[in-house]
Amino acid sequence: MAFSSILYSPTQFTLPRPHLHRRSRPISIAAAIPPLTSAADISAVAEALDNTTIAVIGGGSVAALAAVLSLADPEKRRQMQAEEVGGGDKEVVREYFNNDGFQRWRRIYGDTDDVNKVQRDIRLGHSKTVENVMQMLLDEGPLSGVTVCDAGCGTGCLSIPLAKEGAVVAASDISAAMVAEAEKGAREELFKGTDSPPAGIVLPKFEVSDLESLNGKYHTVICLDVLIHYPQSKADAMIAHLASLSEDRLILSFAPKTFYYSLLKRVGELFPGPSKATRAYLHSEADVERALNKVGWKIRKRGLTTTQFYFSRVVEAVPA
Repeated sequence: MAFSSILYSPTQFTLPRPHLHRRSRPISIAAAIPPLTSAADISAVAEALDNTTIAVIGGGSVAALAAVLSLADPEKRRQMQAEEVGGGDKEVVREYFNNDGFQRWRRIYGDTDDVNKVQRDIRLGHSKTVENVMQMLLDEGPLSGVTVCDAGCGTGCLSIPLAKEGAVVAASDISAAMVAEAEKGAREELFKGTDSPPAGIVLPKFEVSDLESLNGKYHTVICLDVLIHYPQSKADAMIAHLASLSEDRLILSFAPKTFYYSLLKRVGELFPGPSKATRAYLHSEADVERALNKVGWKIRKRGLTTTQFYFSRVVEAVPA
């Protein structure tokens, strides 16, 4: 599913220059939209700001930002979203990615030119994450016959390359629209106009399901750009369940939580964009590692994918 650097916002704060005896113009400080890896919020903002440019938050802007942070109430907005769909985070995610979010992210993950420069950059960042994960897997040897669970498959950006390498893929997503798009893309890519894929290639098995409802056993379980939609308490349970499905390897990606990213995210919540998106949660690497350790897994490899508007931490865990 979806998460970026700092976006320029047309909202400005006016601060007077201190200690000047002559008459001076006020300083205009640009606000910022937070860096979110695969989160829907960044795309909603990007869709509204077609002429987006990079903004730099200087030291002089801190006072202006602090003065208005208290005016935002992101938790109230989150509660309103949940009430509208009759549930919590999971219901919000399902509703979003079956409707507006599906249309938006299908464009971003696809090859259409109907995207702005921010969305194009997010596309690049996500594709780099997929490439890095594929390389991480292939470094361990051929994937032919290896069973892989792609949890939160989206439009099939990872499932299809895995299948091309001969992996036996079980792909799932909470969004029925995403699953249908992924299966359609897989048939087009793998069948190439024929009635069946080439020898040694197996069409992924696609399923509409949330993470907690997945079952079975797989050599490798992968979950990319999904945890951003859930708070740490729920992410812990998801990580534990995903680990229970894997026999050998678990690969996760998430939006890294640092003081800097957290501050920008908080500021960005002042400007939620013109259309509803999912809630975005950052996760510290220490919290993710602690959740893995708790169920008997340890991190073996770490990576970070960054572009102008996309940041995603990737970890590979194995049984301790």
